[in-house]
Amino acid sequence: MARLGWMTALVAGVALAAAPQAQAQIALSDINARVDQVAPQLVTWRREIHQHPALGNHETRTAALVAAHLRRLGIEVRTGVAVTGVIGILRGGRPGPVVALRSELDALPVHEATGLPFASTVQTQYNGQTTYVAHACGHDMHIAMLMGAAQVLAGM
Repeated sequence: MARLGWMTALVAGVALAAAPQAQAQIALSDINARVDQVAPQLVTWRREIHQHPALGNHETRTAALVAAHLRRLGIEVRTGVAVTGVIGILRGGRPGPVVALRSELDALPVHEATGLPFASTVQTQYNGQTTYVAHACGHDMHIAMLMGAAQVLAGM
């Protein structure tokens, strides 16, 4: 799969920012290999999240997916933050700066007309009316990217 340069840059930046300069011994080739390894799973996660969107404070399925993934990685997880929020805490082996990565989980009250095999057909109540719900703003991709970044960082 094509190298995901943006993800390599993200992971390298986080890893380097979290380690003192003298101790930062992270090979870019190692990060590239780890990113390439997780890339196919990013597509799977993104499509699953895309197909099952939810409006704000109702993203229980997505929150559970993220929390379960982080737990499998051995990352400390806090759930129920601002209703459906998830926090994953990856503790490094050294003292130093803290880096936060974040994504939103919610989708929009819009009808998806893409015709994609993983298109959303979800409907829900919104402002007293039945409406379609879709990830039309990219949060599904952001979530998948951060799940991948967590996997790469947890493996370092």
